[in-house]
Amino acid sequence: MRRNSAGAAGLLLLVALTSAATVTAQTISGDPQLRSASVLVLDEQGRQVYAKNSRAVKPIASITKLMTAMVVLDSGAPLDARITIAEADRDRLRNSRSRLRIGEATLTRRELLMVTLMSSDNRAAAALARTHPGGTDRFVEAMNRKAQALGMADTRFADSSGLDNRNRSHAEDLVTLIRAAARYPLIREATARGELTVYPYADGTPLEYRNTNSLVRNPTWTVELSKTGFINEAGHCLVMRTEIAGRRLDVVFLDAVGKLTPIGDSNRLKSWLSGTEVVAGR
Repeated sequence: MRRNSAGAAGLLLLVALTSAATVTAQTISGDPQLRSASVLVLDEQGRQVYAKNSRAVKPIASITKLMTAMVVLDSGAPLDARITIAEADRDRLRNSRSRLRIGEATLTRRELLMVTLMSSDNRAAAALARTHPGGTDRFVEAMNRKAQALGMADTRFADSSGLDNRNRSHAEDLVTLIRAAARYPLIREATARGELTVYPYADGTPLEYRNTNSLVRNPTWTVELSKTGFINEAGHCLVMRTEIAGRRLDVVFLDAVGKLTPIGDSNRLKSWLSGTEVVAGR
């Protein structure tokens, strides 16, 4: 009699587990309702988890700054060298703002890299290119050589900040960019950091910066590397290496309408892969 009860209980457990697995499989195979125009999600073995318009070439805005950082670090330029923001670093294309005052703000090259990557400061990115051996033009040439060497055949760069809409790529190439950038400890450190305080002025006035990707400050997320971007032509963009449901993933969201859409897509992706109800939001 006990054997029959145990057998019945085992059968019920098997049915329950099978049903749960079926529900999870159905949830993951469904539509995650991602809103970005181009999306690519790959696991660390390079297997495709999700894709939408992944080869559509688009402006990539400040995603550019990951390449900027790699070129700076590849150059071997001293990271402790102090650089003063100059008139040449002013954005005359879009008149974007910066709290790094021209002729006054001085930071080390390492600090400029941190500010460029974490808070996407355009003057910092311009200063890094300007102080490269041979100047800004040679720096941009080095960015394009690096892209070609990495096999990013459909990617082109025109400046170090991403303000120029001729900086163009697609999601497949940008996964290559994520994977290359992740090999640099400083890039991982900077892009996964939530906040940073620097002291660029002679009077010791601090400047506090926050990461433009709010997910790095969210305790429910594990973000190893990330970069956001926005110009009108590119829409809102986000690339990152993260862990979801025990899987390390490289994620690209491009050309989203709405500032919060890439964050919403990240949460929708997480819900989908975790087998839970897809969350609402933009």
